Amino acid sequence: MELISRMMDGSIPYDPAGRCEPVVSGPGVRQEDKIERLKEVLLFEGCSRRQLRSVARIARVFDVAADTVITRAGEPGDEFFLLIDGTARVEVSADRHVLLPPGELFGEMSLLDGGPRSATVVAHTPVRLLVISRRNFARLLEDVPGLTQILLVTLSRRVRQAEERAERLRAASTGL
Repeated sequence: MELISRMMDGSIPYDPAGRCEPVVSGPGVRQEDKIERLKEVLLFEGCSRRQLRSVARIARVFDVAADTVITRAGEPGDEFFLLIDGTARVEVSADRHVLLPPGELFGEMSLLDGGPRSATVVAHTPVRLLVISRRNFARLLEDVPGLTQILLVTLSRRVRQAEERAERLRAASTGL
């Protein structure tokens, strides 16, 4: 009964299609706390304190309950996500999932090419996310020189991994 009353009063978001919206963390998330967490993220390891401050200024922090759909394949994407705490599950296919640990990012492809989301990502455990919107993404790339290069390397690594998986699947299906 408490669950239903909390959904009715809006303290727990509810979507009959099964997608809950992330709930923004409490107002006490300080910039310094964001910067300290960003320093631990591989994507930002080469950034100066000033650059990290630029990232922290435009990033929002969200706490998301386990089993919440964060992105859905095929839907438009206007944010990218950095996983700060917890584990997210990328649903590659109906029977294949990949777990993302803290420090991983997702959703950047839609920001870069304007296309729909390429994967569904679900909070495997409760997660804390740093979220950067499309509106702020271009400004981030200007404020943090070198971030474009880091993103390109990250995307290149993901393409190579996908190609390797596809090659292994081809080899397995032809019996080689």
